[in-house]
Amino acid sequence: MTDLFEHSRIIWRPTQPQFTPVESFRRIINHKRGLQLKDFHDLHRYSVEDYGFWEDLWDYCGVVYSVPHEKVITEGRFKEIPTWFPGARLNYAENILRHDGDAIAVTAARESGEVSDYSYRQLRHMVRDMAAAMRANGLQVGDRVAAVVTNHISALTIALATASVGASFSSTAPDMGTQGILDRYTQIKPKLFFAETEVFYAGKTTNLVGRVSEVTQKLCRMGMERAILLPSSKTGKDLAIPKDVKIPNGMTLSAFLATGDGRPLTFEQLPFSHPFYILFSSGTTGPPKCIIHSAGGVLLQGMKDSLLTYQHDRNDTHFQYTTTGWMMWNAMIVNLSSACRIICYDGSPFHPDLRTFLRFISDQRVTYFGTSPRWMAELRGQGIKPLEVASFDSLKNMFITGAVLTPPMFEWTQQAFGPDVHLISGSGGTDICAGFVSGAPSLPVHAGELQAKSLGMKVQVFDYEGNNIEDSGQPGELVCVRPHPSLPLGFWGDDSGEKLRAAYFEMFPGVWRQGDFVAKNPKTQGFIFLGRSDGVLNPSGVRMGSAEIYSVLEAFSTELEDSLCVGQRRPEDKDERVILFLKMRSGHKFTDELVEHIRKAIREARSPRHVPAFIFPVEDIPYTVNGKKIEIAVKQIVSGSTLKPSGTVANPESLKLYYKFRHLEDLDLVDGRGKLKEKAKL
Repeated sequence: MTDLFEHSRIIWRPTQPQFTPVESFRRIINHKRGLQLKDFHDLHRYSVEDYGFWEDLWDYCGVVYSVPHEKVITEGRFKEIPTWFPGARLNYAENILRHDGDAIAVTAARESGEVSDYSYRQLRHMVRDMAAAMRANGLQVGDRVAAVVTNHISALTIALATASVGASFSSTAPDMGTQGILDRYTQIKPKLFFAETEVFYAGKTTNLVGRVSEVTQKLCRMGMERAILLPSSKTGKDLAIPKDVKIPNGMTLSAFLATGDGRPLTFEQLPFSHPFYILFSSGTTGPPKCIIHSAGGVLLQGMKDSLLTYQHDRNDTHFQYTTTGWMMWNAMIVNLSSACRIICYDGSPFHPDLRTFLRFISDQRVTYFGTSPRWMAELRGQGIKPLEVASFDSLKNMFITGAVLTPPMFEWTQQAFGPDVHLISGSGGTDICAGFVSGAPSLPVHAGELQAKSLGMKVQVFDYEGNNIEDSGQPGELVCVRPHPSLPLGFWGDDSGEKLRAAYFEMFPGVWRQGDFVAKNPKTQGFIFLGRSDGVLNPSGVRMGSAEIYSVLEAFSTELEDSLCVGQRRPEDKDERVILFLKMRSGHKFTDELVEHIRKAIREARSPRHVPAFIFPVEDIPYTVNGKKIEIAVKQIVSGSTLKPSGTVANPESLKLYYKFRHLEDLDLVDGRGKLKEKAKL
């Protein structure tokens, strides 16, 4: 059997771990509680055994509140979801905007090269004006605000103003299709709807007025009272709306702001568990789940990461490449509470080219850069050496998430950006708007491994019978067996909690199942992620993750632009078989020789059972608009299902490429014994 941890070697060590904030926090708890916690692992053990940890974290982070909490935790509306810090009154936006003055809070940049800086004082004033207009237009506590916006200063201002009023906020990126937007916002029925009218991305200008018209006409019939149209993100000017285009209750952003009455910025004082963010699951294989998150939960978890994992202070610059449709955008905002500067970037990281984007990171003195494995793989595939492009002399942390970062990519990234950069790979998601497993700046980094369980998160690995097998090193289901403050409050419209329980608590009653296939290294305590549980490959009863295949394919990055590995089991199939799809780089051909080299590499690095039954070339690989590879939908297609692409698929036409592979025999690609014919290999 293949050793899942064979590539686990130290690629980074902290130089002075005793001086990291998380170690300081450990010493504070020891003094406060009379404990003798000796290291990070002791601290984590305490954090998941005593709910007092969350009170310690509240104090350390300096949460701003008007009324103190009565206790840390009490019974909630659903038995699985407790109420945190009952009695407390606070406001999310007040905590984010706690700093004032002329220090730069936000750098808003666009792909065109436009860069604008906003101080903390300017940001407060912009939020004040936006909130005044919202209140003047009838927005109240409990209302909803929805936005289709780019990652720029306006999106941030709208979100914080919404929080100050006590309404709930939901956003998506402008590349979401009309149906995808309606699938989401017809559920929550927003009172105010903000929308881009023209965007510039990857060198292309897109007019969104027609889409906005369709969406607003539907939302207007569901209670939308104002549709606020943002100026062109390309020119900064308001677009002229054709007379034959109907946008009910529509007005420009400048006209909306002019309705404000100049009232001062005030912050509604609300419970810790007051609903604020409404996030949606990807919805690639079904209707998107409408997930309600508490203001306090997202705030406290985000402050924990900002101060203890990323070690932010007023000298830092936080740049997470994200769209407003990914939970990393919501998580990014919290870092303003640490007095650091954040960068909001509107544009493609590939345009005009990767080198330009790399220089931007270095020139902006970024100390934390967050990106995806796909972006890193493209750097490597193009043979770019970052340190030959720019100095990156300010860079301290790199956070890579959204998909599995393979051991070879761990090592390449560490070498590419230098030995001093703390490389963090984390995993959590939209479901909790936080992380289950992440970085620990006082511990070493091992190639291919997420360093440690996040503080306060009692993560374990279960087998199918619900036994904790984490110390065995065997792969299983990632579960969290103890509540934490960023558990979702529920799903919109699911008053009984039935859908919530079915999504997370059904497989192991009362225990949160995240849906990731993972293993813990007993020696290092780090985690490797092998893929999504519902995408686990299971040929002849051997369970393995797609990441085990992708890791081997890193050696073929010169020839391969991308790949997709899925299982196929149709109703007539006795066993599942594995199909590997390859997208070739320009100038490289799919050949018999390449296929044999790949088969040999997988056989030698993993095992004969890991070798895919079939390897086919394909023109494109499907991704979500948030840059996540879509395995499950393709698995369903090649296994016989017919899917209607959702609005979250960035390249929906690509899914059509896979329908022909559900009937390999009919295509004369496979013989009667299920073997690939010679002519089908080419």
